Amino acid sequence: MAGDPRPRAFDLVVVGTSWGGLQALGTLLEGLPPRFGLPIVVAQHRAPDSSTILVRLLQARSSLVIREASDKDELQPGCVYIAPPDYHLLVERGTVALSTEEAVRYSRPSIDVMFESAADAYGERLVGVILTGANDDGALGLKRIREGGGVAVVQDPATAERREMPEAAIAAVASAKVLPLEEIGSFMGQVCSAGMS
Repeated sequence: MAGDPRPRAFDLVVVGTSWGGLQALGTLLEGLPPRFGLPIVVAQHRAPDSSTILVRLLQARSSLVIREASDKDELQPGCVYIAPPDYHLLVERGTVALSTEEAVRYSRPSIDVMFESAADAYGERLVGVILTGANDDGALGLKRIREGGGVAVVQDPATAERREMPEAAIAAVASAKVLPLEEIGSFMGQVCSAGMS
């Protein structure tokens, strides 16, 4: 928490994005240290019939292992788990689960659903990141992460292809760390390797 001089330890990073997300995710992943030691779970709004090309394109830009999440996958350090199209991705302690429950505000996967489940599972050991997007999905989930003691990071809307999602997240979480897209990866590397005061 703010003002606590002890280093913070984190166990998981969750990332939410929508419109413009492929480019934003690629830039974020390129900015991470090559041996980034935490699992990363991503909810990207995608068409229900979307192919696996998203995973292939991101893998070309990162030394981390990029994979589409499967039900009951165990979260491994240095792996990036992408929510499959038309499924909610729920984070449990050490694993993920997939759900075909109704779309939330027209989205499945829902960023809010993923973030809220991660906040419940990881509390203050969680980092949540909101990137570019054209709606407000993720704002309530990021608020839950921050209220649970986790760290909230938001892409500077001025660097986003669509401003709506980061602007909604900033409005919901006044204490969020707002950074240009190109700086988020290095910030995550610093925070997750050395802790945060």
